[in-house]
Amino acid sequence: MSDALLIPCPHCNGLNRIPAARLGDAPRCGRCQQAVLPGQPFELNQASYSSQLKGDLPLLVDVWASWCGPCRAFAPTFQQAADQLSGRCRLAKLDSEAHPQLAGQLGIRSIPSLILFKDGREVARQSGALPLPRLLSWLRQHGI
Repeated sequence: MSDALLIPCPHCNGLNRIPAARLGDAPRCGRCQQAVLPGQPFELNQASYSSQLKGDLPLLVDVWASWCGPCRAFAPTFQQAADQLSGRCRLAKLDSEAHPQLAGQLGIRSIPSLILFKDGREVARQSGALPLPRLLSWLRQHGI
């Protein structure tokens, strides 16, 4: 099973071993039976952060706050990206107001901010909202 990827469940954080060829088959978590790749952004918090970094698929985190106009305007774009990138990249949203400790740990100075993680490490960061074509181009520059 050398082509299998470890992917944490966005619902229970359990690690799932999924063959790469089956990523498009709507795989379900072995622990909670929920969709492992839901095709939409999932909520990230202090408790799930370290578990979600363990995955073999890259993780793109949108750091936002409810009072931030550009953050709210960017939300539909981020949703579209999640739909288009399913099986290649997982997308998560971190509410900086609800989880200020994690936002501080990540060094967030402005929102919206995008942070791309691969193999558990930050590989790229972008401040400000991007239109979908620029977001997808930025991700391609980083191998997504």
